[in-house]
Amino acid sequence: MATALAKRYLSWEEIQSLVDYLIKTYLTEPYDAMLVITRGGMVPGCLISEKIDLRNILVAAVVYYTDVDQALDKPIFLQFPSDTLLSGKRILLVDDVWDSGRTITAVKERLNQVNCFYQTVVLHYKPGRSKFRHDRPDFFGETTEDWLVYPWDRER
Repeated sequence: MATALAKRYLSWEEIQSLVDYLIKTYLTEPYDAMLVITRGGMVPGCLISEKIDLRNILVAAVVYYTDVDQALDKPIFLQFPSDTLLSGKRILLVDDVWDSGRTITAVKERLNQVNCFYQTVVLHYKPGRSKFRHDRPDFFGETTEDWLVYPWDRER
């Protein structure tokens, strides 16, 4: 019988502490733009952008998961910035969690087709669930295997 994942409810204070840690520890270089993955990356992206005073925020709207542990065969990009907005730029790619890594890896594959430098940042990294053993986020606030419930996503 499979063991149920511990459900961890995060507070706004915990989120702000992770954001502060990421900025102080890793996000010391300037970026030209931020690319947030919807929907999870929107709130962390906003918090980070306010702290580092980055106003150029772009969106990658990606559908990969249809329900808990139910994924499509390949991602559907509902929205993605044009190459001209990314080419030659330093991009900070933001999401809330690297779980399987499928969504952020799909976005990275799109960015690899453009002449840009990018780094990935997530609040949480789940190495035990990642499908990409030789890849991980460039920066992450903490590792966990818990089922995370973010303060902006309590209803789900």
